Amino acid sequence: MIIDIQNDYFDKGAMTLVNPDEACTNAKRVLERFRAEKLPVIFIQHIAANPAATFFLPGTAGAEIHPLIQPMEREKVIIKHFPNSFRETELLDYLKAINITDLVICGMMTHMCVDATTRAAKDLGFNITLIGDACATRNLEINGEVVCAKDVQNSFLAALNYFYSAVKNTSQYLKLD
Repeated sequence: MIIDIQNDYFDKGAMTLVNPDEACTNAKRVLERFRAEKLPVIFIQHIAANPAATFFLPGTAGAEIHPLIQPMEREKVIIKHFPNSFRETELLDYLKAINITDLVICGMMTHMCVDATTRAAKDLGFNITLIGDACATRNLEINGEVVCAKDVQNSFLAALNYFYSAVKNTSQYLKLD
C-alpha cells in the first residue's frame, strides 16, 4: 500500500517534505518487486475535502500521484479525505475481498497519514511491515520549538515498530524471500 506519494509533497509543491525524492525512489523499488511478483498493489490518494485545505486540492497537479510511481491499470487507487486511509473509504472491504491479511506500507507523511493508517490497520487485525525509508515527513513545531524532520521520522517509526508494525528499510525488505 502506497499512501499519498503525491506531487504537493515534492519540490515546489504546496506542502514540501524533507527527502521526498529518496522516499519515493525507495517506494518505487518496493513497487517494482510487487509488480514483478504480481502481488496486489493499492495506491491511496488524498484529495482535500476541507474548503480551508492548502494542498491536495481537487483537480490540481499537486494532488496527482507522483510520476515516478504511477498506478498501472490493474492496480487499485483509493481516494481518501482523512489521514486514516480506512476512514470513509472502501479500503477495508477491498482488502477483505482479496483475502489480504498482511500489508506492506510506505508513503507520506510519516507522522500523519502513514501513522494513522498503520495504527488503524493493526487495530483491524492486519500484520504490517512498514518500509521506513520509503516514507517521508517534515519539520514540525511545538511551543515555538522546531522538531526536525529526522527526529519526527525516527520517533514515529520507533513508536510504530513497537506494536503496530515491523519497520524495515527498503534493502532489508527486498532481501526477504
